[in-house]
Amino acid sequence: MNLSEIVVIYFVYGLAFFSMGLAVILEGGRATDARLRHGLQPLAAFGIIHGIHEWLELLDRVHALPGQQVEPLGWQAVRLAFLTFSFLSLSAFGGSLLSPTERIRRLSLLAPLLQAAAWGIGVFVLKSYYPPDAAWKVAEVWARYVIAIPAALLASAGLVAQQRVFRQAGLTGFGRDSLWAAVAFAWYGLVGQSFTIASPLPPSLVFNQDLFLRLFGVPVQLVRALSAIVAAVFIIRFLRSFDVETRRHIAELQAARLEEARRREELRGELLRRVVTAQEAERQRIARELHDATGQALTALGLGLRGVASSFRSDSDQTPQRLRQLETLASSTLDELRQLIADLRPPHLDDLGLASTLRWYAKDLQNHAPLEVTVEIVGDERPLNSAIKIALFRVAQEALNNVIKHSGAEHARVQLEYQLDAVRLRVEDDGCGFDVAGPIMGRRASWGLLGMQERAALLGGQFRVESQPGAGTQVEMVIPYWGAEELA
Repeated sequence: MNLSEIVVIYFVYGLAFFSMGLAVILEGGRATDARLRHGLQPLAAFGIIHGIHEWLELLDRVHALPGQQVEPLGWQAVRLAFLTFSFLSLSAFGGSLLSPTERIRRLSLLAPLLQAAAWGIGVFVLKSYYPPDAAWKVAEVWARYVIAIPAALLASAGLVAQQRVFRQAGLTGFGRDSLWAAVAFAWYGLVGQSFTIASPLPPSLVFNQDLFLRLFGVPVQLVRALSAIVAAVFIIRFLRSFDVETRRHIAELQAARLEEARRREELRGELLRRVVTAQEAERQRIARELHDATGQALTALGLGLRGVASSFRSDSDQTPQRLRQLETLASSTLDELRQLIADLRPPHLDDLGLASTLRWYAKDLQNHAPLEVTVEIVGDERPLNSAIKIALFRVAQEALNNVIKHSGAEHARVQLEYQLDAVRLRVEDDGCGFDVAGPIMGRRASWGLLGMQERAALLGGQFRVESQPGAGTQVEMVIPYWGAEELA
């Protein structure tokens, strides 16, 4: 085989591994499997470095013409460094693929370190047995024996392991690509690296490139080049699996989002139904109270006035007493009517603002329930949109009602904080607490909490509940000042 053919072989050989290294650099970071993603980094280093090494060999072949001097020691050192570092990277690649856990992956890095140590110690020992002019050849042969062959076999074993991973993931085609790449690396190591240059180091004195050329009629570099091409092609082919994994991941995310949207729509529908039911129940309660309390009181007031009118002439002495009774009845009726109106929508909310309304509500609540409520205002009070005021007040009202009904708490604290770009409401108590995952995540529906969450979402805010059995409950709602603009 003439020199031009050898040059083509070396060029294609280097180009195959260099292209593989570039492809791995561009695509390797997209792997979803952390083990494979870490393993591809040393494979990329092997491809780039080993490709450059073969091009250095090409330059050596071009300049190794009759009449030229022997290459300088620096050139030999550079080529040998590229050779050893490339195969150490290949060894790290195989060890990483064979590591099931992160801890074992880190331990697998000892393999290339041990190979490097064995090569260095071997070179140090062997240089005393062979003449100086053969030292570089011995060092190269020793590198192929203790680093290149084990590294190629380790990479082959790692690719076989990756083939099983692909098959388990349902990516059978990419599993075949990985298996063919494993075969190529095994052939590359067992055949391509076993036939080294001739050197005094056994068995390369006999088992070398010259023997391969006599037996098969082609240089061993052609076998290495073909193995490199096959390995590079199938490595690049299975890199396409990252696109499949990405599309599958996107499809799973889309399905999860659709399911979440469907679930939220179901919750919204159920919540709307319960809101309507609650509105009807509230109307019935108001009608009943107006009929039973206010209506009867007004009826009694009317009958009393009629009685006063009829008895004014016959029994004028009793008239002042009856008028005072009717005045008391009218006053109590007015108080009941005011309380009913306040429960529907406190007039303080529009007249005095949210902070004053919370203080009034806390004081009024303490008059009717065994609960001590403190209200704390943090920051400079600023005007709020009507929708934000109503939402925050209703959340505080619902939270305090839940404290009275369910927690058994003795103390509750309401904190209203005016932040730079949002207003935060926090209600906490020292009651019995509960398992937050239950009502929020679906073990039992708590429509009061879901209603608070819905109010926050409608205003572009956030709602959070923190609680543990026996540790009290904290309800927090944060709404940006611009939150109500979306409802306009």
